[in-house]
Amino acid sequence: MPDQRPACLITGKVSPYRREPFRVLAEREGVEVIAFDDAGPPVPGLAVHRVTQAGAVRLAASGRYRAVIASLGGRLALPGAYVAARARRVPFVLWATVWAHPRTPAHLLSALPTRHLYRHSDAVATYGTHVSRHVERHRTQGRVVVAPQAVDVAHYGAPVAATDRQEWRHRADATEDDLLVLFVGRMEREKGVAVLLEAWSHAGLANARLAIAGHGPLAGVVSRAGPGVRGLGHVGAAELPALYAAADVLVVPSIRTNSFLEPWGLVINEAMLQRTPVIASDAVGATAGGLVRDGTTGLTFPAGDAQALSARLKALEAAPQLRQSLGGGARESALTLTPDAWAEGMAEALALAGAGRSGGTC
Repeated sequence: MPDQRPACLITGKVSPYRREPFRVLAEREGVEVIAFDDAGPPVPGLAVHRVTQAGAVRLAASGRYRAVIASLGGRLALPGAYVAARARRVPFVLWATVWAHPRTPAHLLSALPTRHLYRHSDAVATYGTHVSRHVERHRTQGRVVVAPQAVDVAHYGAPVAATDRQEWRHRADATEDDLLVLFVGRMEREKGVAVLLEAWSHAGLANARLAIAGHGPLAGVVSRAGPGVRGLGHVGAAELPALYAAADVLVVPSIRTNSFLEPWGLVINEAMLQRTPVIASDAVGATAGGLVRDGTTGLTFPAGDAQALSARLKALEAAPQLRQSLGGGARESALTLTPDAWAEGMAEALALAGAGRSGGTC
């Protein structure tokens, strides 16, 4: 008879874009969430336990769960959850999120324990094929599945009123004939803001505007960037679909640092659902994972190469038909990355570990 106990998923926080995927997984597989950092507001239909990292380990070891899923984070929660699952003789599923191990001294100390988890977890669920390839370099027994990065398709893909689109173009100081280039994200070095501004300067586009939405340490640099660049500050989720619809292209120019390599870039999903093509660097997970495909759903360029990004901007300014074609392909691809698809991938990982709700394996 299948084990009737729930499974648990241990993570740092229940962020807004995780609420619906977690709820769908809970409904499908009887999963409870254990959050040791930020549990967020209540989610109907989802049991969330608000605990410390030590509390997460105690719950994993309590015997109330048929399996333990743990995200790749938490200095105590992750190894403790693995040990607890082994002590209780229940399957352990690793939710892997990185496609290269960080290179800071502290992270180098965690490299060997992380590889142990890659090798010995009963199954691994990943952000995308790029993370799967990284995991499989350290793993021989298979059972690695993709649980794709998802956003609220109904919200970000909803039709936008022409007046809302025009209002955002006005706020960005862009006419209907201008190419409106958009950046949405944290104003930090790793997000490639300096690369974007350098590329913008090199491009010298006569009929274009660059709008930058976000906040962070480099906000002052944006405010001094000169003509054609408009800082929009923080833009909330409710307003983002209209902003994406107003833009002609979203740029995601992230670079790799010792502590960071863009795991995915959910703003890409969001923009694509509004048929907005994307230019993304090859240091972005959504590029390495196949969502941004050069010439099909967007354009790509080598991370940190401002001249290459400048050339991509010029190409899109000169080819409205290319923007339209890329936008159509982008939306078609993004529509497949749903909370249900994520839950299906996680359910497959549980089944491969022998802890699916039916009790069997795939």
